[in-house]
Amino acid sequence: MSPKRARLAKQFTSRCLTIIALSILAAGFVKSRSSAADNEQFLITHDEIGTPGGRLVISQRAEPKTINPLVAIDGSSREIIGLITADLIHINRSSQKTEPALATSWTVSPDGRAYTLSLRRGIKFSDGQPFDADDVLFTFQVYLDERTHAAQRDLLIISGRPIGLRKIDAYTVRFDLAQPYAAAERLFDSIAILPRHLLSHAYEEGRLSQIWNLTTPPGQVAGLGPFRIKEYLPGQRLTLERNPFYWKKDLAGTHLPYFDEVVSVFTGSADAEAMRFQAGELDVVGRLSAENFSALEKHQSAGRFRLYDLGPGFEYNFLFFNLNALSRNDLSRSNFASIIRKQPWFHELAFRRAISAAIDREAINRLAYQGRAYPLSTFVTPADKLWVDRNIPQPSRSVAEARKFLQTAGFSWDNSGRLLDEQRQPIVFSIVFNAANQQHSHAATLIQNDLEQIGMDVQVVPLEFHSLLNRVFESHEYEAAIIQLASGDADPNSDINVWTSGGSAHVWNLGPDHSRKPWEEEVDSLMREQMITVNYEKRKRMYDRVQQLVWENMPLICLVSPNVLAGATERLGNFHPALLSNYTLWNVEELFFHR
Repeated sequence: MSPKRARLAKQFTSRCLTIIALSILAAGFVKSRSSAADNEQFLITHDEIGTPGGRLVISQRAEPKTINPLVAIDGSSREIIGLITADLIHINRSSQKTEPALATSWTVSPDGRAYTLSLRRGIKFSDGQPFDADDVLFTFQVYLDERTHAAQRDLLIISGRPIGLRKIDAYTVRFDLAQPYAAAERLFDSIAILPRHLLSHAYEEGRLSQIWNLTTPPGQVAGLGPFRIKEYLPGQRLTLERNPFYWKKDLAGTHLPYFDEVVSVFTGSADAEAMRFQAGELDVVGRLSAENFSALEKHQSAGRFRLYDLGPGFEYNFLFFNLNALSRNDLSRSNFASIIRKQPWFHELAFRRAISAAIDREAINRLAYQGRAYPLSTFVTPADKLWVDRNIPQPSRSVAEARKFLQTAGFSWDNSGRLLDEQRQPIVFSIVFNAANQQHSHAATLIQNDLEQIGMDVQVVPLEFHSLLNRVFESHEYEAAIIQLASGDADPNSDINVWTSGGSAHVWNLGPDHSRKPWEEEVDSLMREQMITVNYEKRKRMYDRVQQLVWENMPLICLVSPNVLAGATERLGNFHPALLSNYTLWNVEELFFHR
């Protein structure tokens, strides 16, 4: 459920990514260098040399649910986790190219099935304990273990077989793939390396997915990111302090990160966030609403901050129905009898097509997003230029077409214009959404009005964000919902857990054992086949077909892709917002204040 996402780069790197034998040292961008004093292999950055010190204040509208990379699905949690952990190979959010991180280099076998990674030597976790190949082996063992329910596990299963991993020596590991994997080096970006010395006992006891919550003492949490946990004040803020063992330096030899602290303030709403930013209480905002962006533009000339509209990113907002296979045992639970009674409507394709036809996406763009969004027919946004299927028609509203869909499916209207099913029951259902998301609130109201015009009685139900996540991903106590997802990468493989049956983000039907329709089986097959196809043109045809199948069968009804809207204090150096998440903090270790 995004928030990896903001981007000045307008020309996307070719993602043909034919897997060939290579060894990459990110020529001209970063270099590794050994320190004679401690034999630590630093990564040297090439951006502007900054001034150390200071505190960066950011905001989050919702508090993180966890700091455990294995179970985090909400954007707030993943944003913090991204600041305290690191990966083996990193996707630069601005250039969208892969570059060395904890791995200094890697080679690929001629058959494309073996990746050998050389690890950075002499570096330490944020608690001062050394990092080596055993931590990598432990991490991938944990992510692949079905008992931990890691969201990233789907990415590590190729042709039905988990990735194999071998330790060559203390600083060399080899990954063995069942088949050549398209863009294989990119999958390492999503796997936060875990400290074996802190987590092995919890793993052996089967409680790894329950630890590292916000009340965990900071000394019991360690990562390889630029910052580490310092203090958590519920309802107020989460403070991070610089990791003194971080493995990057600038060109002058200064240890990164520059900032002493990063303080995440829980603002609760987009309006509160914008007000505090305008008042100078926040240094960076990464997900401004269109309304607040327009209001802040009036004050930009004062020179205290700058705003950035990067156009549509990789986020897609959508409406979907509860298609989970709810059992009769659920009838005893509150509201479930009503949900089960309505599910035949939701499963009817003509019903979903009618709703899609009735929704005025241009009005949502104009009124909810003030024109700073892009109406969508498909989940692949215009930002993803190499993979979007341009043959799918742009969405257009048609009440007449919506009524035709309903009539063909056996629905009818009474004398007052109410829509009825074949049992003459009125069509009444609710849409839940995040109360803190102003655009989703506006969109829900607009959809409610649109569907009223075809006789549906729709109630809009704002929920606190964590309650919304719980209903969608855990209890399944909802009828319809509006949420957003954001691809963590421009490559199709980043969405494998959304589109394959049983995937952890297969939001409309999260049950692993539900019966699949022929189109769903085809999507599963295509997504798995494109994973092991290294030819871009062939992959593109497969992914186009996936988009066509999703558009034709509408398991979710895409609405818009919001523009990436960000802001930062004028004195913030090395600030380069990008289209991929994390939009504003992807290079947090290099950010600094100009004196």
